[in-house]
Amino acid sequence: MVSDIRLYTEQEFHQKAQQYSAVLSSRGVSVNIESIEKLNSRFLRLNPELALCVDADGLWLCANGMKMQPDWNAEMGRLKRASIKSEMIARACNLAEKPSLIDATAGLGHDSLLMAHLGAQVTLVERHPILFTLLEDSHQRAQQDAFLSAVVARIELVFSDSADYLIEQAQQQQVFDVVYLDPMFPQRDQNQQAVKKQAQVKKQMQLLHMLLPEDGEMDLGDNLLALAQKVARRVVVKRPRLAVFLANTEPQHQWQGDACRFDAYFQHELVA
Repeated sequence: MVSDIRLYTEQEFHQKAQQYSAVLSSRGVSVNIESIEKLNSRFLRLNPELALCVDADGLWLCANGMKMQPDWNAEMGRLKRASIKSEMIARACNLAEKPSLIDATAGLGHDSLLMAHLGAQVTLVERHPILFTLLEDSHQRAQQDAFLSAVVARIELVFSDSADYLIEQAQQQQVFDVVYLDPMFPQRDQNQQAVKKQAQVKKQMQLLHMLLPEDGEMDLGDNLLALAQKVARRVVVKRPRLAVFLANTEPQHQWQGDACRFDAYFQHELVA
């Protein structure tokens, strides 16, 4: 996991950069702030290493001439078009019932944003300090938007390892309606064409792949299924359409799409 990182900013945003640095330091990341004359695309191309940057729009991850943040404002168009009937994720997670839901594989938070918009009360869990800080910044900025503020009011951010969090909830005998899992790096795909297609990711995912290694301790996936089943009446796993089952465990129901599918596991005996 990244333990130190450079942060670029222009002089007018230096104080803001120091605030982000203090937050990241409290989460175990050492930040080296570097004030530059102009934070533009040319500068980013000439400084290709993975870094952070701060400008008028907040905190960004940058590398290889690109920068990205969990841009929840950019998701508003999708949210306004979405409905319980039109979104497969809504049917899979039974969002019509306005469930209590844990998103244990946060990513950029876009699925959580959609599920909260469609009625879920979402606990968004992320353990990577840099990714969590990016999500936290997006959450705070979304609170200033008239449309998004009502949505993000239904999202609680938790800085924790997902496995540890699920174990803690089980020990406290907490029961949720849904745990949602969308492992970022499916390890075993049944079709080589799907693997090639997955490699053609958008720039947001390219930068996340640089931040989060594909193997080792950051390989979220198989171990979470059994833990989720202890605290949720329904576990929903998002998979590439041709990927094998998570933890080699066949689901009780599936919703199939063109590019992905949702596998569902039900625990009817759980009682809150």
